[in-house]
Amino acid sequence: MILIEKTQIMNFEGAIRGARNPMNSWDRMDSSYDKDGNYILGPNDLDLAKRLCKAGSDHRKFIRQILVCVDITAPMYWWKEFDTYKVATVANSTSTMHKLCSKPFELTDFSHDQLSIDALAALSSFMNFLETKRLSYIETKDKADWYDLIQLLPSSYNQTRTVTMNYENLLNMYFARRNHKLLEWHTYCDWILSLPYTKELFLQGENPLDK
Repeated sequence: MILIEKTQIMNFEGAIRGARNPMNSWDRMDSSYDKDGNYILGPNDLDLAKRLCKAGSDHRKFIRQILVCVDITAPMYWWKEFDTYKVATVANSTSTMHKLCSKPFELTDFSHDQLSIDALAALSSFMNFLETKRLSYIETKDKADWYDLIQLLPSSYNQTRTVTMNYENLLNMYFARRNHKLLEWHTYCDWILSLPYTKELFLQGENPLDK
């Protein structure tokens, strides 16, 4: 299970302006904002952006200046893989340290969409055990109960993070994870391709652009 929401795209205009700095070709800029505030690339700017991306990582520096901020709710087992890409990303997460005991455990706190019937029953039973430990900790403040919760918490436990990254991060994630066995990665890669101009810039001939 993965939920991706509140997506914001920033600094397209600055990135394109910077892409024209090496050749002083600002007079060829033909992009503009539409009535909804979206930055629409003109034919000249889109052609330049595609050529720079196709030329390789040394030339596509401008996409590192296109910023994305998004809220992602996903299980801990997915976040462990996402953390591979921490270069040039920033995230603020909900805290298990401070808030794990603040509410009763519910099935929706865990990713369970792919569980078999017997596995779902096992998770429900285990969740009830965690709930008894949570209630015991609230009543006694016994640190042993708290450690039981922290060390037994399944990797299917969902966490929400507000993540800021750039188009270069997204490019690397897409080509590294689009064929991954985890369905969460497929949903995430589909989201990447839903962002402005990612298909045009990333999928030129369906070849990775890092050569």
